[in-house]
Amino acid sequence: MRLTIKTIQYFIITALIFSLSACMTTKPTTGSYTVKGKVYTPLKSAKGYKARGLASFYGNRFHNRKTSNGERYNMHSMTAAHPTLPFNTRLRVKNVKNGRTVVVRINDRGPFYSSRIIDLSYAAASRLGITSLSMVEIQAL
Repeated sequence: MRLTIKTIQYFIITALIFSLSACMTTKPTTGSYTVKGKVYTPLKSAKGYKARGLASFYGNRFHNRKTSNGERYNMHSMTAAHPTLPFNTRLRVKNVKNGRTVVVRINDRGPFYSSRIIDLSYAAASRLGITSLSMVEIQAL
């Protein structure tokens, strides 16, 4: 079988396309998702969002793992997880017990426990003086 130049070019281009597509990253989804049988639908906007409830935090065990928006979790950054707020939403979080406040950016999904409204990074929890579940107020900026 004799290969023509056009056939060789076709195979080279096809191989190049497949190899480049393997290097591409996917954009995180912003549509509905299901966890533990519950469907969550991210909000289109955080404008006017306020809530009061329990906050938890996550640290060393998740450090450097990918978050839901594709970033690497850094326990020393001022970030948080929320089940429905849009990614990159900035929130003011206030520890109701001691009055301390911080500003965090949403870059992950969770917590997936009905009693909790937000998962804070280790850094955010530390600045708020949170060492276990704590009552907080959150407000979108």
